[in-house]
Amino acid sequence: MLAVLLTGQTMASMDGSIVTVALPSIQHDLGGGGVVLQLVPSAYLLTLGLLNVTGARTGDLIGHRRAFLGGLAAFTLASLLCGLAPAAPVLVAARVAQAAAAALMVPQVFSLIQLRFDGAARKQAIGLYSMVLALGVALGQVIGGLVVGADLFGLTWRPVFLVNVLVGALLMVVGLRALPESPPVARRLDLGGVALLTAAMTALIVPLIFGRQYGWPGWAWASLLTGLVLLVVFVRFEGRVVRGGGLPLLDLSVLRPAGVRAALITCVMVMGCYSAFLFVLTLHLQGDLGFGPLAAGLAFVPYAIGFAALSLTWARLPERVQSDLPVAGPAVFAAGALAVAVFAGDGWHPALTLPVLFLAGAGHAAGYSPLVAQVAAIVGPDRASALSALNSTGPVLASVSAVAGLGGLYLSTGPGFTLAVVAALLVAGALSAAAARTAWRRRTRAVSRTRARSYGGA
Repeated sequence: MLAVLLTGQTMASMDGSIVTVALPSIQHDLGGGGVVLQLVPSAYLLTLGLLNVTGARTGDLIGHRRAFLGGLAAFTLASLLCGLAPAAPVLVAARVAQAAAAALMVPQVFSLIQLRFDGAARKQAIGLYSMVLALGVALGQVIGGLVVGADLFGLTWRPVFLVNVLVGALLMVVGLRALPESPPVARRLDLGGVALLTAAMTALIVPLIFGRQYGWPGWAWASLLTGLVLLVVFVRFEGRVVRGGGLPLLDLSVLRPAGVRAALITCVMVMGCYSAFLFVLTLHLQGDLGFGPLAAGLAFVPYAIGFAALSLTWARLPERVQSDLPVAGPAVFAAGALAVAVFAGDGWHPALTLPVLFLAGAGHAAGYSPLVAQVAAIVGPDRASALSALNSTGPVLASVSAVAGLGGLYLSTGPGFTLAVVAALLVAGALSAAAARTAWRRRTRAVSRTRARSYGGA
């Protein structure tokens, strides 16, 4: 079951970046000018960000198993259409369909993990989930470079999408047998909430994706402000739905337990900083140091190894160490970003940068996986879809925000200062994780005192 879920997650994560190295070939083959270069990757991220929350709640309506398999089938068919697209508009439309399918499939992964695993098994599953969620982006660049460079059967960029067809078909066969039945837990969809959240996310994500390319015109800032206002309206609307006895699109009570908000803030900041780190270093390697797409992707292999090593082992560490990892992790990641900023000024020195990237990857994992596992244990399986929605949408928003803001900073100041800003944000994430840890320790002590008093009274 876990292999099916995580493979589906990997496919969706990779397809946000695998197309990047194929863009020149796509433009040469299909034409379309700069519009293709913008919309082929952006349409996927935009649609995924818009529909993640709705996809999570849909799993409650039709059952998580059915939602995952339905999303997987649609993702596979949309990938086939991408690979066979005869013209640029068809490819963009197919990318929208692909992202819509991913938005239905992806939230079910975390929901099913939270519902079907418990204790140490859940921690290990979340460690693996976090690994494929974060490394799918970097893996997409590496595999994209390999596939496009191999020019399989003379198809240039098309196998980048067609590989999903084979994998998706195999997953469907295995998933029909491996995934457990999950009955619906909701009867109707909060259509008002869907409309408000979709409008808010559109107003936020569109300028984040396109604003930098057009010099941040007035409409971009107006759209961002509108999106923030609509988010406030959405939160109040969801409150009225709950008070009226209805089922909201997003159960915001998931944020009430002490420490949960601070923990999720850290998760979002770490994932955003990772996207900025990946974006800045990739551009620096290719634009300033002359690396090819594949070589630039392979440069992140030590980072991936560090992330995987910690993701696979942190659940076996003592509880005290596990609670300290989310604070130490972002700090180590920050130190790695600063070290790379220093090294980036005078070239690429593998003997120095490879160990630093390994530690940065381990710090990233330490600042994400244990926090997600702790939050999942606190909120419980009853709010699995709400946590899954936040955990799916938050990284998307953080990624596009980081690339929009810090990407522009890199273009104007270079890698050194930009990576220093990334490090400062990671330190802020470590402080937020420390606040979450303090809240949880106070909660544990309060529960212990309550139990002691009850035993004493007895």
